[in-house]
Amino acid sequence: MENEDLDFLKNQIIELSKEYFNKKNLENKEFIPNISPVPVSGKVLDEEDITNLIESSLEAWLTAGQFTDSFEKSIRKYLDVRHCLFVNSGSSANLLAISGLKILNNIQDGSEVITSAVNFPTTLNPILQNNLVPVLVDAELGTYNVNPDLIEEKVNKNTVGIVLAHTLGNPFDLEKIKKIAEKHNLFIMEDSCDGFGGKFNDKFIGTFGDVSTLSFYPAHHITTGEGGAVITNNPKLKKIIESLRDWGRDCYCAPGKDNTCKKRFDWQLGGLPHGYDHKYIYSHIGYNLKSSDMQAAVGLSQMNKLESFIEKRIENFHYLFNSFKRFDHFILPKWSEKSEPSWFGFPVTIKDDSEIKRVDLLKHYDENRIGTRLLFGGNVILQPAYEKSNLGNPDDFPVANKVVNDTFWLGVYPGLSLEMLDFVVDKTEEFLNKS
Repeated sequence: MENEDLDFLKNQIIELSKEYFNKKNLENKEFIPNISPVPVSGKVLDEEDITNLIESSLEAWLTAGQFTDSFEKSIRKYLDVRHCLFVNSGSSANLLAISGLKILNNIQDGSEVITSAVNFPTTLNPILQNNLVPVLVDAELGTYNVNPDLIEEKVNKNTVGIVLAHTLGNPFDLEKIKKIAEKHNLFIMEDSCDGFGGKFNDKFIGTFGDVSTLSFYPAHHITTGEGGAVITNNPKLKKIIESLRDWGRDCYCAPGKDNTCKKRFDWQLGGLPHGYDHKYIYSHIGYNLKSSDMQAAVGLSQMNKLESFIEKRIENFHYLFNSFKRFDHFILPKWSEKSEPSWFGFPVTIKDDSEIKRVDLLKHYDENRIGTRLLFGGNVILQPAYEKSNLGNPDDFPVANKVVNDTFWLGVYPGLSLEMLDFVVDKTEEFLNKS
């Protein structure tokens, strides 16, 4: 078939796909209070995303290819960093980042890593999975980030690093924490999964530490469906992480490529015979945590909308913030004057002197189809998964305990309209007036 015929068919497929998408997703989307849901998070897609997805699928190049290269390049350019590796989830990105740091720095099993007592499981888990010891530090009420003034007292000769997330997109105090890390020669891993595009001192979060991570799950700032990325400026660390992502192989050829090193059959590593095919030499105990070109295709078009998504998140956050000021039952979120958060959610904590119960309020929201979430794992020590991990005495973390009992968050994602947010505020007021 001639190329012109193929182009004609492809254009027909794309145009019909756009028509289907618009009819299915954009028509009859009027918000009806108490009937329409107010999600706490979600994806926001348009014709451009569908076009990229269809074009990629028609190429039938299912593994990493041209869209992956372009997507990684777009993130590198946006953040002004040297290396970006697309992976299958933000959780995998965290695993790869900490695993890579352990290898790069020749860190011994049993070494200690500082992290927050208010945590997400897959920020904490890679520390345990790498046979390292998490040392928990309590959080700050309002920012919900680690309290930087409590970190240094936890540092000792066995401490090797600091692993922290920017909670709900609110940057932690990178200035203080970076000084501590430099003073004690500790690595920093930034989990930026909830805060893509946020800044601290006019610099993007995710560019301060040795390595950082992003998530592209539908709840996050941009989406590839499932997906994530590892960010670093260290070429040695990039090479290690790339190997760990790709089965642990020593070869760095892209999918479909051979002999990039120009000595494919001239290597001798380990106990293997000279000339053993470099594509099947493994220098690390790795995984397969790659992602597909179709996912990258969606991510590439999503990057064109990232700034507008961030602006809408900030707008929605401040609308809720200003609206909730009139309710005296809540501790409202706080952030540093040095930071420009790229908000993932709007966190609220019920005050000690309030008579309302969180579970009653959340049930009220749920009855009115308003989505809510708790602050991830709360005090992670209390989670059943860590009962045998010896993470410490939960009573030593009063803020984390307050969070686990009285904190929740509401959505600010770009798919929420002001009409939806007004409904959230009205239903909150309705509940408080009845209490």
